[in-house]
Amino acid sequence: MNDTAIDPLADTRPAVIMVADDYDVIRQLCRTWLEIRGYQVVEAENGEEAVEIAKRECPDLILMDISMPLLDGFTAARRIREIKELCDVRIVAVSGIGTGHRQSALAAGFDDFLTKPFDFMQLEEILGQLLDGPPPPTTL
Repeated sequence: MNDTAIDPLADTRPAVIMVADDYDVIRQLCRTWLEIRGYQVVEAENGEEAVEIAKRECPDLILMDISMPLLDGFTAARRIREIKELCDVRIVAVSGIGTGHRQSALAAGFDDFLTKPFDFMQLEEILGQLLDGPPPPTTL
């Protein structure tokens, strides 16, 4: 018998998702929805904070508002991509302006685009695609 058996559930952790948005209500709504689904959530309320928190937390995915104070979402995403350890992080652009920002965001290297107000079914689909499936089940 092998005493060094690996428990396949021991290394599973929920994906860490950063919600970077300057509106408290948006961050709280996203946090609640994501945590109910088993994700771990960190928040940033401006672009500079998003870069700093990304360095510290190494999220698996970032929901990045395009229009934020101090540093817009385009600049924050570019700076995050320049960090060697984070260059592969998935970043989804979020905006209240649809088509115009979508084209700019995808051209700038965002992995996907989500329009406010959120269509949570679309967000769930995006998360499933970019994070390789749903989060692991939570234990209560």
